[in-house]
Amino acid sequence: MFCLKCGTELATRFIAGRERLACPNCDFVYYRNPVPIAVAQATWEGQLLLVKRLIEPLKGYWAPPGGYVEYDESVEEALVREIKEETNLDLEIGGLLNVYSKPNTGIVFVAYRGRIVGGEPRPGEDAGAVAFFAPESLPQQAPPREKAPLEQWAFQVIQDIIEDFRKRGGG
Repeated sequence: MFCLKCGTELATRFIAGRERLACPNCDFVYYRNPVPIAVAQATWEGQLLLVKRLIEPLKGYWAPPGGYVEYDESVEEALVREIKEETNLDLEIGGLLNVYSKPNTGIVFVAYRGRIVGGEPRPGEDAGAVAFFAPESLPQQAPPREKAPLEQWAFQVIQDIIEDFRKRGGG
């Protein structure tokens, strides 16, 4: 890996109590920070909104909609944008559901509760289908087999969000 400032090859140095990649020629330090992903437990008339994923991780699985937070937006703005892009629906964000983090995955999930307030359901380019599920009709999905740790963990996060909805009985 090379320095983003001067192009010199980075070397491992002990900085702020940890080994980090840093430039031996200038003051650049490469910090491997996780990327935030906004995700919604979005409901409409007591049903949970899920999308059938067309991309990895968890391609082919039903999951709450969400996606990456861009540099020029808040987590909440990213969530509203991602819901619109994936489902053509308008989200009103409620409260924070949970923050999920795990070392060495490269991501942090920030999950919100919310409700759909408009739009007509239509899958976007990375969703194969959009559907609402009542608590008693949520899809049963087997954990991914022989997949990367990120995929296993993402499945656990999705299941936690769905299970929270089921426990609350759609409320």
